[in-house]
Amino acid sequence: MTLAEDAPRCFWAGTDPVNRHYHDAEWGRPVANDHRLFEKLCLEGFQSGLSWLTILKKRENFRTAFAGFDPEIVAKFGESDIERLLGDAGIVRHRGKIEAAINNAARALEAAGEFGSLAALVWRFEPPGSERPERLTGEALMQLAQTSASARLSKELKRRGWKFVGPTTCYAFMQAVGMVNDHTEDCALRAVIETERAAFVRPA
Repeated sequence: MTLAEDAPRCFWAGTDPVNRHYHDAEWGRPVANDHRLFEKLCLEGFQSGLSWLTILKKRENFRTAFAGFDPEIVAKFGESDIERLLGDAGIVRHRGKIEAAINNAARALEAAGEFGSLAALVWRFEPPGSERPERLTGEALMQLAQTSASARLSKELKRRGWKFVGPTTCYAFMQAVGMVNDHTEDCALRAVIETERAAFVRPA
């Protein structure tokens, strides 16, 4: 869906065309595809300490460097791949985050083996309506850096050996993949996302 240039949006969409397109086309729309979910978890981990716009502008480079975020391929990365990635100026060159992405690929495969998909694991942590704000204003959104639901997801992923998946990272992930609808009340997309979430078939 393409919003009109002057349509009301969440305050963070700003005017940068990359950020605005992400807001309009992706953020908050429910996702069940394991490659996309794995990518989001990895990129949210790489974003830690940086702006999300920085990550968005490097996303295509990340996809090339990490084999399209195919967990089966990334899980097999070795030391030569780590050195290659550390030399790649098109991504965030942080050894800990790179090693975490490789580790997490193996953990994603384990989840798929146990639950049928990574999606079936993470969507178990979709918060109930009772845990959501009654009104989602811009001010309320600013208070949602992490939630009890994201803390539960973080705890479970860490228990399973995932890295760089703290409660704040997990909440940003939940926002991005539509596990919550955090488009604010004055955003033209809030009702659209509500409709998409209502029609979405949760992974079993």
